[in-house]
Amino acid sequence: MSATLLRIHPDNPPLNRIQQAVEIIRKGGVIIYPTDTVYGIGCDIHNAKAVERVCRIKGLNPEKANLSFICHDLSHISDYAHGITTPIYKVLKRALPGPFTFLFEASSKAPRQGGKQRKTVGIRIPDSPIILQLVRELGNPIMSTSVREDENTLDEYVTDPDLIFEKYRAMVDLVIDGGFGNNVPSTIIDCTNDDFELIRQGAGDIEQYL
Repeated sequence: MSATLLRIHPDNPPLNRIQQAVEIIRKGGVIIYPTDTVYGIGCDIHNAKAVERVCRIKGLNPEKANLSFICHDLSHISDYAHGITTPIYKVLKRALPGPFTFLFEASSKAPRQGGKQRKTVGIRIPDSPIILQLVRELGNPIMSTSVREDENTLDEYVTDPDLIFEKYRAMVDLVIDGGFGNNVPSTIIDCTNDDFELIRQGAGDIEQYL
């Protein structure tokens, strides 16, 4: 197996190319795509085999992996998370789309993780037209994790889609080239206790939205 490299304009993604990527995901494929932070690896959240494949690529235990859901708007978030109070919703509305991952208690609709009911879910709505349009066309969120293997390294391949393609072409089905990515991951905010607890400082500054 060898992946396809699909070049898509980052600001004005053509629908036919987005649909090409969507078809691969619907068939159980794993893709790499740009976000507003680092490139991500993902698949359909409802395809357990594809999720396990993503975990194998990253060397993660499917039962313990902290994979995020990429959604295209706030309505998706309420489908898979609960405990979103009005004050929290107002902050989300101001901060998203943006470089944040918000942690919530998982709802009963959230796909099981490694065969078990997940307790929490990380939600992302990146400020990136390619992935937002892709999720919208797919009709449900994408399970996602970053291409970065070590948060402490600044490997060149993480930002260069051609180098990403060379590294992962035998492991995934598609690599979307949306231009050079960033090397700073999303900021992770824990909202499970009806508050905004900073877990990891990344590209986003949550303070300006509180």
